[in-house]
Amino acid sequence: MANGELLDCDDAAALLAFVRARRTVAARAEADLLASAVAWAAMHSTESLDEAASLVPGSQEPVAIAGEGAPLISEFSVLEFAAALGLSTDAGRIHLGDAVELAHRLPNLYGRVQALDLPVWKARRIAKATNDLPMEGAAYVDAHLHAVAHKVSIAQLDRTVEEARVTYDPAEARARREAAFEKRHFDIDRQQVSFDGTVDVHGTLDLADALDLEDAVARRARELGQLGLDVPVDIRRSIAVGDLARRQLSLELNTGEPAADDPRRKRPRQVLLHVHLSEAALAGAGNELHLARVEETRSFVSAEQVKTWCANGDTQVVVKPVIDLADHVHVDAYETPDRLRERQVLLQHSCVFPWCRKPARRCDCDHIDPAARGGPTCDCNIAPLCRRHHRAKTHTRWRYDKLDETTFVWQSPNGLLIKRDHTGTTELT
Repeated sequence: MANGELLDCDDAAALLAFVRARRTVAARAEADLLASAVAWAAMHSTESLDEAASLVPGSQEPVAIAGEGAPLISEFSVLEFAAALGLSTDAGRIHLGDAVELAHRLPNLYGRVQALDLPVWKARRIAKATNDLPMEGAAYVDAHLHAVAHKVSIAQLDRTVEEARVTYDPAEARARREAAFEKRHFDIDRQQVSFDGTVDVHGTLDLADALDLEDAVARRARELGQLGLDVPVDIRRSIAVGDLARRQLSLELNTGEPAADDPRRKRPRQVLLHVHLSEAALAGAGNELHLARVEETRSFVSAEQVKTWCANGDTQVVVKPVIDLADHVHVDAYETPDRLRERQVLLQHSCVFPWCRKPARRCDCDHIDPAARGGPTCDCNIAPLCRRHHRAKTHTRWRYDKLDETTFVWQSPNGLLIKRDHTGTTELT
């Protein structure tokens, strides 16, 4: 529901004035959050490695979150500030780093942000670009951009940063030019699988490689059409790429497959997927559409798509017994047995720290109540934590309780209360 001030805007001029006023309020809030990040970093700075050495050995280390000359901060201080912002640890660290970079290495730009003359997003964009410059390079960017940063294009900002790099760090500029060759990539986005089992593919190739790939894909797409595959050419091209991956180009098919012991035979790379299906999906009961969950992605696929994958002759299928998630496992040992670990992977899916999405299968099994204080190794006292958040819980005053199988309440060192359950993360008041 709109607030009273908005309801009072009964003409266009009043509404525009309301919008401008709210923009100023939002800009002030963003600038204040940036200033609070600088203050937080100052509270938790370790000005030198010698000072940092006084920390408890094996616990937290000083980390650099901004460029040369900016203060180091204690490693786990990032976690609590990120939680207060409602961000993941990595996103919170980036926010802190941008603020420290601006305050300590780009003071003129930071001053314009606090005066609301420069949007926070643009200042942070510059800070990200300068954090690997030497001090002189950052000062060059600050001096040349602070008066005009609010009105120049992103391309001009980048050119100014590159001028500073060439002038004050020529070795790095040369290395970057030589490393431009390494920017080539070819990515298959397995994390975003559509419901019908398709994924996006994108890349940057050397021109000669790209022309060869285009020739091979176009040739195989034409052959598929000649063989009677009556679908649009774009679909034939996508199928042709799969044929390339399986070494099934027509030239190889016409000349015969190499023998199994032939050194020229290329074996396909093994890809391990953990696919979870219901009993109804396995039995194919009824005409309704069944879903399958693939751990290695963040999407659902149809059970029919899984059947298509399994029908491929190169696929090896391993069926594991169903685990009763309502059961309770308890062992008289510190080490977490595989059956207990697997239950937690299936229950939690990811690290249970607020806003963390690291897959549970790659996490440590943490004793919520430490084993050293008598905490048992059982379902009610085990949860998956990624290595970073496991260390934070072990070496700092972050604590959490398990309310039920999938619900956890965390308390930060300064008293923030945060709930994490199967629906996500919620701040508690």
